[in-house]
Amino acid sequence: MTFADPTGAAAPSGVIALEARGLGKRYRRGWALRDCSFRVPAGRICGLVGPNGAGKSTLLRLATRLVNPTEGELRLFGVPADDPAAMPRYAFLSQDKSLFKRFTVADTLRMGSELNPGWDMAAAERIVRSGNVPMDAKVGTLSGGQRTRVAFALAFGKRPDLLLLDEPMADLDPLARDEMSSLLMSEAVERGTTVVMSSHMLSELEDMCDFLLVVADGRIRMAGDTEELIPAHALVTGLAPDGTPPADLSPHTVVEFRLQGRQFRALLRPDGPLAPDWEVTEPSLEEILLAHLRAPDAEPLFTQSARIEAEGIAAA
Repeated sequence: MTFADPTGAAAPSGVIALEARGLGKRYRRGWALRDCSFRVPAGRICGLVGPNGAGKSTLLRLATRLVNPTEGELRLFGVPADDPAAMPRYAFLSQDKSLFKRFTVADTLRMGSELNPGWDMAAAERIVRSGNVPMDAKVGTLSGGQRTRVAFALAFGKRPDLLLLDEPMADLDPLARDEMSSLLMSEAVERGTTVVMSSHMLSELEDMCDFLLVVADGRIRMAGDTEELIPAHALVTGLAPDGTPPADLSPHTVVEFRLQGRQFRALLRPDGPLAPDWEVTEPSLEEILLAHLRAPDAEPLFTQSARIEAEGIAAA
């Protein structure tokens, strides 16, 4: 997938859409994010995963200048997030989809054209009409799926290089979610748009995303290409007759260890050969994500494309 700028010209490979260095945000109640350093290459569909209160929304709000960092910096395509030059390059869609309920759909798209110099009305209208949403209907009368479609039309009509999504489909039924997921993927791939999407639907992320940011306790716990993160792990099952972890586990990074009677089940990042009497399988992305979310103290994992060299983060 290649990155495309507002003029339609492809950017060179190696462009970084989002880069954080030592990023942190502190509120009165404490740190929401702390010491976050990572990169998201341009053209990726990135899933932003973490439990409630982990810092996902704060990260997106920092990227959109809704809040300012307490420490560190965040850059969008090499430009500081608080630089006015960054604003035309991104679009943000939150779960509440802040639309004017008394506006008609046509009024809403017209507003988009007035506020965005590079507005693509043809694309916005195509997204709306493909869902059979009446242009003369007021937004407040639309179903949840229809409102989400109008919100996506506003976002893609801006022709953003970076689309930031904070649980935009959380309130949709399964059929509408599937429809909106297909719309998001087709539009993003066609335009080369980088997408960073917060979601609790792990199976949805497995189908859509080729890059991940996993946040827990305000820190980045895992980041990088899904095609590298999955084979970096192994799901092993073996005997633990005395109810303790076998000594053969010690050379490996154990993300999660569970006892099931006289057997153990562990998600590992192998460092060398595994014991021959263990049953070894490749875990699914959902299993890896759940294990890391249940074990926020596990050693962080970054693939090469996500790491910031100067921060000394270990790669996969």
